[in-house]
Amino acid sequence: MSKGIAWLAGETSGDFIASLVLPHVRDRYPDELMVGIGGRRMVDAGLVAWHDSSVLSVRGYVEVLKKLPSLLKLRSEMKRRVQEMQPRAFIGVDAPDFNLAIEEYLRGQGIKTIHLVCPSIWAWRPERIHQIKRAVDHMLLIFPFEKKLMDEAGIESTYIGHPLAREIPMSPDKAQAREKLAQDENMTAFINAEGPLFAVLPGSREAEITWCAPLFFAACERILDFDRRARFLIAAADETRRAQIDTILKKFPRAREASRVLLRDSYGSMQASDAVLVASGTATLEAALFKRPMVVGYAMPGVTGVLMQKKGIIDFVSLPNILAGERLVPELLQYYCKPEALAFALWQAYEKRNDQKLLDRFTAIHESLLRDTPTLAAEAIGSVCG
Repeated sequence: MSKGIAWLAGETSGDFIASLVLPHVRDRYPDELMVGIGGRRMVDAGLVAWHDSSVLSVRGYVEVLKKLPSLLKLRSEMKRRVQEMQPRAFIGVDAPDFNLAIEEYLRGQGIKTIHLVCPSIWAWRPERIHQIKRAVDHMLLIFPFEKKLMDEAGIESTYIGHPLAREIPMSPDKAQAREKLAQDENMTAFINAEGPLFAVLPGSREAEITWCAPLFFAACERILDFDRRARFLIAAADETRRAQIDTILKKFPRAREASRVLLRDSYGSMQASDAVLVASGTATLEAALFKRPMVVGYAMPGVTGVLMQKKGIIDFVSLPNILAGERLVPELLQYYCKPEALAFALWQAYEKRNDQKLLDRFTAIHESLLRDTPTLAAEAIGSVCG
């Protein structure tokens, strides 16, 4: 009887990267089930889902308390179901606060454990390396500098590159992206108008949008003071977030009139733009890979912000700056995330849209992350599963 492989991916980013790897793993074990927790992309790739990955969509110390009972119940369920299944391996994808505890338990029960996307121990909570060593048989790394950290800790690991580096072209075509958006007759005049075009990404989660979107949209109104021809492409992750964005945008009538909300098309908004205003997170890396100057803004509840700042051990929070080892793009966080400051920095970014030095640095980051990620990941998983 086939054993199968169990997966657990948290949130949209985990669902995306796992969906790239899962088909290659399934090809290695065609007679075995791929089961666990994942999102729409993983299901399309062949996962038999026990739950949707949205059940893990929480952030921050304060916010997680609201869902703690249901999360603990889900964690216990996963431990029980995977142990009963006795799969070839359990693959935890990102979501380290949830996955590492499960992996540590399962490894203690003799089940092979693999973790895809290393926790950001280089950014904060470096003490987590000890739990990783107890919990993980093999770590799959998406950033090259992480290999040295794993080797020093005696943790088996493989650098597989970042999947976004393969998804996003090395030389993105702004004109082509605008032409594609303009094919929608409701967008034609908006896209073809003269003046600067900005992408605005206030986050993909409810709490992020609640805190960041009002500041971002107020900044858009300040930008209109610089140039009344300015236009804004606002990215919404799904229908729920779009409705939330629309509600907030109504409070900023000038920005609303100069904006269009794009559903599930953050890539299109960034590629078509001259510059990007973005909440901290994976989207900052996406903007860098699209070679767009950006401003990173982020705000969160006060208690959560203070606790997370105390855990930080590096000077930067955005991935372009972390990967470059210097401040390539401005970061306006928490108390400094104000509309006037965001608008001024965004206008400066717009004026640097053709800065060759910045474009070269973004290109170097892109090249360092470019690998055959699905194949490398599947090979490493195969070496553990046997």
